[in-house]
Amino acid sequence: MPVPHVDSEPSASSTRTYDPAAMREHYRAAGFGEADLADDPFRQFTRWFEDAVGSGLFEPNAMVVSTADAQGRPSSRTVLMKSFDERGFVFYTNYGSRKGRELGENPHVALLFPWHPIARQVIVTGTARRTGRDETAAYFRTRPHGSQLGAWASSQSTVVGSREELDRSYEELADRYPPGEQVPVPPEWGGFRVVPEAVEFWQGRENRLHDRLRYVRLPEEAGGWRVERLYP
Repeated sequence: MPVPHVDSEPSASSTRTYDPAAMREHYRAAGFGEADLADDPFRQFTRWFEDAVGSGLFEPNAMVVSTADAQGRPSSRTVLMKSFDERGFVFYTNYGSRKGRELGENPHVALLFPWHPIARQVIVTGTARRTGRDETAAYFRTRPHGSQLGAWASSQSTVVGSREELDRSYEELADRYPPGEQVPVPPEWGGFRVVPEAVEFWQGRENRLHDRLRYVRLPEEAGGWRVERLYP
């Protein structure tokens, strides 16, 4: 009996195509008004962050960090926020990475928390400052052993010859620092604290008439924050 022929690749006519212009969600969340706001953006962020965590959202502390070099050329990537308080939002990285180098040239930065499943976003704009070495070391000690080794194994954002080269570097470190042995903090690895100048809270609404409320830091002599409503 002859064996039927089966194409290993789908034909062009059977390939499914998608039209991004036709993809849309209709937001039907409740309104978000000035009366709903906390006194400052950090208390308001705490409320929304707790909502994001409670919703079961995957990695609610994931945020897009956007930086620019000295010539103003931008770049973005997703990192994990590791702490926040009234001083700002903290993440950790290799200072020799692209974002680390760019923040060294140009400290202006933007953060975006894309909480799409609950139709919310938070956008932070401000400046980044390195955390102190004691704070960096205290956080580094909380990282899993493998992540501590990974911070040494990776010269982040530089070109590597192959995956095997990276794996070999990690394996050598694993032999040098077996589980239970303290891994030193890499000298070029540490934290950035983003000190906000403005924090926008975005709530999706029906007909694209979203609620956008933004806290803007007042001059130091005045203190506090001004709240603005933005057109969607």
